[in-house]
Amino acid sequence: MLRAHTNRDFETELRELRAHALAMGARCERSVKLALDAFWAGDALALAEVQALDELIDRDEVHIHALVLRVLALRQPVAVDLRFLAAALRLITDLERIGDEAVNVAERALDKEGDAKSLVRTELEAMAQGAQDMLRGALRAFVERDRIGAESVLGCDDAVDRHCGVVIARMTEYIATHSGDVAAGLRVVRVAKYLERIADHATNIAEEVIFMVCGDDVRHPRAAPGVG
Repeated sequence: MLRAHTNRDFETELRELRAHALAMGARCERSVKLALDAFWAGDALALAEVQALDELIDRDEVHIHALVLRVLALRQPVAVDLRFLAAALRLITDLERIGDEAVNVAERALDKEGDAKSLVRTELEAMAQGAQDMLRGALRAFVERDRIGAESVLGCDDAVDRHCGVVIARMTEYIATHSGDVAAGLRVVRVAKYLERIADHATNIAEEVIFMVCGDDVRHPRAAPGVG
């Protein structure tokens, strides 16, 4: 929880900001799940629902961005409060992009997919579960201000990348030998890339949590200031 302030208005604004960020995160989680369910079921009609959620996510980004700028202008926060506001600005950017990726996945949900999807279902499902777990864990770490939880999210990204590599390799081989099913194979590759990006955005959120809690910037561990 954020520490209490003697200024009640400031405390109310921070709580409002936190509540809006959590609502935006919950919408992103739901959007990703709906898009994946649609992809596996071949339900192209679900796209409209995912797009509707994406519009709400876009509105969330605009509203939260304005709220953060207002707090910065009126309260001139320092230390932990300033880090929270900076993290919130980064958070909403990543969440908005996750919403876009969910739309991309839903757009690849077609009734007829050929054999392509079934050939990599195990890998792709593992990848999808990993990306969703990372998003859920990163948002939980943000809520609980949990550095350890955020660091555990960072450790999951490599597994998602490995699954993505396997899917792309298998689909490349499949496309090369099944000229009549190229479109289905490419759809699977695209979905794998969208999932990889969702995992990347979850990684960004986890890094933002670490910055928010401790002030440590872990985005580029090899890029030390002043080196080069």
